[in-house]
Amino acid sequence: MENAELQKKIENQFPGSTWQPPEPSGTWTLVADRSRIMEVLRFLRDDPDLAFDFLMDLFGVDYLEMEAAERFAVVYQLYSMKHGHRLRVKAFIPETSAAIDSVAGIYPAANWAERETYDQYGIRFTGHPDLRRILNPDDFTGHPLRKDFPVEGIGYRDQFEKIVRTRAQ
Repeated sequence: MENAELQKKIENQFPGSTWQPPEPSGTWTLVADRSRIMEVLRFLRDDPDLAFDFLMDLFGVDYLEMEAAERFAVVYQLYSMKHGHRLRVKAFIPETSAAIDSVAGIYPAANWAERETYDQYGIRFTGHPDLRRILNPDDFTGHPLRKDFPVEGIGYRDQFEKIVRTRAQ
């Protein structure tokens, strides 16, 4: 199935779908409504002509100070092992709610990626089986990959003992 056929099939199922031009790799991006993300991803996985059965990656993006529909987006990188197709699905999320449905029930590989996105960006995944920090300590304040996270002056480094290298004897 060529890209044009793939897009037409998706547009027939989800009228009004918007697309972003392909990256240099040739991967197209479908911009999905966040309220329908589970429906979209389930269709992409279950339709035999598409069969996007492998979630390669899931990550957050902070569009602070950029021209974007909303401040945040969650991006899903999909691959069809049966057909060899790649597709990127992007769902924009407003800063005020910063939440989207968890897709861990559709793609189990999303579990830890959603936790990492929550930990680093503060985007909540509704219905996630265990949404908690995965990289930072539980008492860590803030979300370090947000573009408004302060780079200096928080004092995290002051909490650790300074290690001085000594000569080996």
